[in-house]
Amino acid sequence: MSRRKSREVAMQALFQLDMNPADSEDVNAVNSALDAAWKTHEKENEVNVKETDETKDYEYAKLLLKGTLAHIEEIDKAISSVSKDWKLNRMAGIDRAIIRLAFFEIQNVEGVTAGIAINEAVELAKKFGADKSKRFVNGVLASLVNK
Repeated sequence: MSRRKSREVAMQALFQLDMNPADSEDVNAVNSALDAAWKTHEKENEVNVKETDETKDYEYAKLLLKGTLAHIEEIDKAISSVSKDWKLNRMAGIDRAIIRLAFFEIQNVEGVTAGIAINEAVELAKKFGADKSKRFVNGVLASLVNK
């Protein structure tokens, strides 16, 4: 696997928790969401979590998910400050999850540049979002970085 797949798994778990907000504060629910997204990824890609690289990737997905949840209020405040025409609750859930995750990564993960995080977010938007998601995600993240 790779960090790209770690981001994908973390985004899917974050999206799931966003759809069930009460769960985002429950440690067991957070772990369950991550494990479910991981298992889905394993089945779709026929990989085995027991491999050393897979374990590192799982840990990175966990770091992204738990870190984003821990900083969700400040992340949402920053997003709201640049997306005046789109309130958070009006954004597509997938786009919101992608932007939150990428912004957390830009702000908090050493060695990940804004360019890398934005590019990865756009790739997630292409794969999971609507037709206009990639432009929207790119625009919001670029505004956050250039703020």
